[in-house]
Amino acid sequence: MQGGLVLRDVIDDDLPTFFEQQLDPAANYMAAFTGRDPSDRDAFMAHWARIRNNPSVIMKTILFKGQVAGSVASYIDEEFGKPEVTYWIGKEYWGQGIATRALAKLLTYQKARPIYGRAAKDNTATVRVLEKCGFKIIGYDRGFANARREEIEEVIMELR
Repeated sequence: MQGGLVLRDVIDDDLPTFFEQQLDPAANYMAAFTGRDPSDRDAFMAHWARIRNNPSVIMKTILFKGQVAGSVASYIDEEFGKPEVTYWIGKEYWGQGIATRALAKLLTYQKARPIYGRAAKDNTATVRVLEKCGFKIIGYDRGFANARREEIEEVIMELR
């Protein structure tokens, strides 16, 4: 257990915590590219059922000191057809290096390279997490961010 951080498979009991974590307005703003309505529990549960049943997804719960701190995953992006990473950390766990350590651990499970990460351009914390894990900025794109209700610029990053 590296500094109290463990990745394990997602279990049903994790989902209520994930749901509560993604309700935070500041976290939604930072993530930007979220579900249309974070308060829609049925849509949230349907989304998690789909990703948990997708054999191409590697999805892990992040435990920090025995508590569910968030999730980290890799998946094949439907639009681009390439492997990507994503994570969500509960706001109370921000600024402790948890996202960086969890993503680094996930990358030991997911060997596909190149692999990509995306973030709102102004989400400097996520850009920094990706950089610390070896990702480099390869471009920019624009996309509609549900959490901000507008089109924003995003950073596209790659790990070779």
